[in-house]
Amino acid sequence: MPSIGLFGGTFDPIHSGHLHIARSFADELRLSSVIFLPAGAPYHKTPPHPPAAHRLAMVEIAAQADPRFAVSDCDIVRQGATYTHDTVQIFHQHFPAAEIWLLIGMDSLLQLHTWHRWQNLVRQCRIAAAHRLATSLAQAPAPLQAWLAEALPQGRLHILQAAPLPASSTQIRQQLAASGTSPDLPPTVLAYIRQHHLYHIPPRAR
Repeated sequence: MPSIGLFGGTFDPIHSGHLHIARSFADELRLSSVIFLPAGAPYHKTPPHPPAAHRLAMVEIAAQADPRFAVSDCDIVRQGATYTHDTVQIFHQHFPAAEIWLLIGMDSLLQLHTWHRWQNLVRQCRIAAAHRLATSLAQAPAPLQAWLAEALPQGRLHILQAAPLPASSTQIRQQLAASGTSPDLPPTVLAYIRQHHLYHIPPRAR
């Protein structure tokens, strides 16, 4: 049975930390593929953002680094709210024989009970969570505790063992605005950013 990991995010911009975690998910879960899902207009983030088309293009460039990586514009082209529950349903329809894993960070896992139809979501897919600084399962709120107690021993929840890289999209945007470069960006993504004058790169760095 093929196994597919769905890895959503703003990817503003995609960086080496995202790629490291995606590889770690693929390795530990033995995934056939990891599908990156750039978000459309992120309602919960502070503007401005590059248009979704630019973020999608950067993810497509970065995904060439591993043959297990693929990219979908599913969450960009859909109209209205893009709930994760609906995204998982769409991939079940396209890949009915596949096992679907939802790949998220520990911070998102601890907020899972606030997601749209979360109790149905966790029945539709398995979930894998990557460690984030200063977060752990010990902080799980009461609404999640009963599910966690069942999901972990049943293998429906996997906590990634690989440590994250200390890379942050916010910090990278600050580095780009200040110096026009960042050590945490793949060179091909940095070249795209410079070509399209994203993130207010100073003229001397172009």
